[in-house]
Amino acid sequence: MTRKISILGSTGSIGKQTLEIVGEHPEKFKVVGLAVMQSIDELEAQIRKFQPKIVAVFDKEKAKTLAARVSSNVKISSGIEGLIEVATYHEAELVLNAVVGSIGLLPTLEAVKSKKTVALANKETLVAAGELVMKECHKNNVKLLPVDSEHSAVFQCLNGEKMNDISKIILTASGGPFREWSYEEIEKATFKEALKHPNWNMGQKISIDSATLMNKGLEVIEAKWLFHVDVDKIEVIIHPQSIIHSMIELKDFSIIAQLGVPNMKLPIQYALSYPERVEGGVTRLDFKTMNNLTFIEPDVERFPCLALAYKAMKIGGTMPCVLNAANEMLVDYYLKSKISFYDIPRYIERVMEVHQAFSYSTAEELQMLEQWVRSWIVNELR
Repeated sequence: MTRKISILGSTGSIGKQTLEIVGEHPEKFKVVGLAVMQSIDELEAQIRKFQPKIVAVFDKEKAKTLAARVSSNVKISSGIEGLIEVATYHEAELVLNAVVGSIGLLPTLEAVKSKKTVALANKETLVAAGELVMKECHKNNVKLLPVDSEHSAVFQCLNGEKMNDISKIILTASGGPFREWSYEEIEKATFKEALKHPNWNMGQKISIDSATLMNKGLEVIEAKWLFHVDVDKIEVIIHPQSIIHSMIELKDFSIIAQLGVPNMKLPIQYALSYPERVEGGVTRLDFKTMNNLTFIEPDVERFPCLALAYKAMKIGGTMPCVLNAANEMLVDYYLKSKISFYDIPRYIERVMEVHQAFSYSTAEELQMLEQWVRSWIVNELR
């Protein structure tokens, strides 16, 4: 039976790999909706190849340009309303959310309310509003499937295990491009150097997050909500080879790990086909060519973002939202060479010290808080 899917962020790294999988398994998957921020040239090519019923372009002017270039058989929407329309399209059974940033929150929530299965690659959704999103999932009996390689690994390791038998979750991290750099070398690092990830081909924002280890911090917060565990039961370990994607430790101290080549198509296709599996479209893992697997404790002196993420989650309430909003904006500043590498954790820590965390109940409260964070950072950096 063919599973009908909508893809948010179809021209990004995850989106394009998802479409590769669809192309490799046309008997199993059919694209009915696509959404992008502004890359209409790539989107146009995707429309011609996959023939979706509806597409959305966040940039309204570019949506008008696209409308003049494609068949009238395709409905074209724009703005956040367009993203939501694609996420809730009546034919879609599964929505893969791969947009970058907190803009992914509302489409996720609306997809859940429409009782769509959600394959989540947009980590900011759970970081900023994990409590709210998981409540909606429970209320609507919706399954949230992880697409991040680490969370997919944990999800697979937990299969068949009782949650009260779990001692801890172990998230692995490559360590990023600066794993062996000194503090002084990292302090002077340019964004171009930070983008050179040793193992994974990712978008710019997530590549910088990987360099600061904030990516792993955000994954700790995600894991807390996805797997309903206390943050103290989530451990991060540096594993430079990126062969073990993550592990769980059981109460008898047995360890279960999920291994594979570092290729995002593995967790993507598992989310698309769950609970079944499809034929592997990636290179097999060859143990004969592996000389060693190494593990190192993270250095929070050189990579303070990881400790800040743990701190935000332990404080709880709105603090993870503040952490995420500040990081999102500061990474953008770093990519534009407006600040230095260590300005990212420096200003995140400052805004967390200023903010008084509170309990929230709506996405609108978080949106207002994000606006406050952005205004605060703009004023601080003047």
